[in-house]
Amino acid sequence: MRRPPIPGLVMADGWLAPFTRQIKDRQRMFDFRLKGIREHFGTLEECANAYRYYGFNRDPETGEWIYREWAPGARELYLIGDFNGWNRTSHPMTRNNRGVWEIRLPSDSLIHEQRVKVHVIGADGENKDRIPAWIHRAVQNPDTYDFSGQIWDPSTPYDWQTPQFDPSRIDTPIIYEAHVGMSGEEERIHSYREFADHVLPRISDGGYNTIQLMAIQEHPYYGSFGYHVSSFFAPSSRFGTPDDLKYLIDKAHGLGIAVLLDIVHSHAVKNEAEGLSNFDGSGGQYFLSGQRGHHPDWDSCCFDYGRNEVIQFLLSNARWWLDEFHFDGFRFDGITSMLYFHRGHEPFDNLGAYFGPSVDHDAVAYLQLANTLIQSVKPGAIVIAEDMSGMPGLCRPIDEGGIGFTHRLAMGIPDYWIKLIKEKKDEEWRMGDMWYTLSNRRHGEPHIAYCESHDQALVGDKTLAFRLMDADMYWSMSKDQKSIVVDRGIALHKMIRLVSLAAGGEGWLTFMGNEFGHPEWIDFPREGNNWSYQYCRRQWTLVDNPSLKFDFLREFDKAMVHMAEQSRLLTVSNAYPLNIDETNQVLAFRRGKLIFIFNWSGDKALPDYLLPVDEEGEWRIILDTDDLRFGGFGRQDNAIHHFTANGKLSLYLLPRTAIVLQRTGR
Repeated sequence: MRRPPIPGLVMADGWLAPFTRQIKDRQRMFDFRLKGIREHFGTLEECANAYRYYGFNRDPETGEWIYREWAPGARELYLIGDFNGWNRTSHPMTRNNRGVWEIRLPSDSLIHEQRVKVHVIGADGENKDRIPAWIHRAVQNPDTYDFSGQIWDPSTPYDWQTPQFDPSRIDTPIIYEAHVGMSGEEERIHSYREFADHVLPRISDGGYNTIQLMAIQEHPYYGSFGYHVSSFFAPSSRFGTPDDLKYLIDKAHGLGIAVLLDIVHSHAVKNEAEGLSNFDGSGGQYFLSGQRGHHPDWDSCCFDYGRNEVIQFLLSNARWWLDEFHFDGFRFDGITSMLYFHRGHEPFDNLGAYFGPSVDHDAVAYLQLANTLIQSVKPGAIVIAEDMSGMPGLCRPIDEGGIGFTHRLAMGIPDYWIKLIKEKKDEEWRMGDMWYTLSNRRHGEPHIAYCESHDQALVGDKTLAFRLMDADMYWSMSKDQKSIVVDRGIALHKMIRLVSLAAGGEGWLTFMGNEFGHPEWIDFPREGNNWSYQYCRRQWTLVDNPSLKFDFLREFDKAMVHMAEQSRLLTVSNAYPLNIDETNQVLAFRRGKLIFIFNWSGDKALPDYLLPVDEEGEWRIILDTDDLRFGGFGRQDNAIHHFTANGKLSLYLLPRTAIVLQRTGR
């Protein structure tokens, strides 16, 4: 493929000109990889069909079972399971010259829900029972707690009620990040079907158009939040069957909601009994050898993105979730760890840090291939990168020298709010710093704004509401109780979420329950808490109780999301400031057809505040954080319309409140 001498990424950002060669090298690496795939498989899509070859499949002509496994370093492989009484020698597999082992069995030899493993005599001479790498379901023995693969071959396939869903209909993702297991109120693990029947209606009612599901890929330790994956093609059996997950996604589509998978291709659990680590006994295989293959922070294994078989495994994994479960895209976890050999431990204080020797060019090429595949299989898919480094071009087209994601998380925003609330008194909040943090992002690369996700709610940290109100949430959340601490917390909770959504990106994300100020942290069952589920659930009764103030925050969130959707606010590229007033702690800006005014002062009311507005006309308040139904004091008369006079609007700004204005058209 002939490409222009100057990549589009450089044409769009002249500061990247010194790195033109490195960006072109990126493109050449991608072209080389794609060419090799096409020469070998015909198409990228066919390469990613490997789940139809590896693992357990039926011969389309004879109906017999075929099980294949890539284990190039292994000396011997044997299929074992319920079907042969777990005899470790009765069913040997044969190896071809590519290191692929195979066994064929009569069509009736393996039965739906039978347990299976593969006995591997590795390159190191060790004998180990392993879970097949491409297994579609893994289950845990309730007595011994060990995992086994399970044949999933139901007699009747799932009957999709909404078989076709077009994710491109969602121009701005309003994302509800959720964890199925902790989505209910009881102190236990909850199911896919419970989530579909009881939580999905809440999400739909709240106006969210996208769900991001965490912890779906099978993982042996519940407390890992799903980020130490063991079986990449298996939906977690803790929450139900594969058909139960399909029911959840099907029901979401029926409500017009897209569903994203929080996919983990950045690393894998190091457990050999459950995962891929040292599968063939060679010490590497799927992962880099030596120290580069070990993640120092996560104590996990790092993939070898330069190995063709690994690329095919991961590409096929992405396609599997799109094809089999009808996911509408992904949130790729741990992108920073993938992009750099230093795993994010070196500073990103100059542009050269994004193009130096620490960059894993094989990982860059893999992500480009993955994004190309995803859009080919499901046009319009939403693909979000979790990257804290700020890699240029992450969300630009590959033809320009980019990596091809549709969105990236605005990860600096939640860090800013935590630091501000922890370290600064209210009167020390600087409007310029706030505006810089919210608006400082790469032009042309859509960002998902958020002020807290699951990361900010884990034990050892605090949710935004808990950080603002702390112990007073236990005693002063009744609507008939007065509390200065709670009044301040509720006011700031609304303002922080509103300003983050309105100025921080081209999409929005909240974690399950945070929209109504869910109290406390998330703490998964573990030895340190006596394996308790007390803090690993969502207390919906708090928000459902009309006598509690959580209801105020939920109602505000619904109104805020509705405002953003109705005005198509996030389709407008950028907000621009109207006034950054450090003296009065006022921040005002315009985005699209709306004007946002925030008075962050805790005690300063500002009558007749003059705001420069370059558009003549009549304006009305469409959202007011001080509204009584949002737990405010109802001090603003929202029936009053405001008029531009001599290029200025005169407004009454109440302390610790925000208003949103829209022209009436007259």
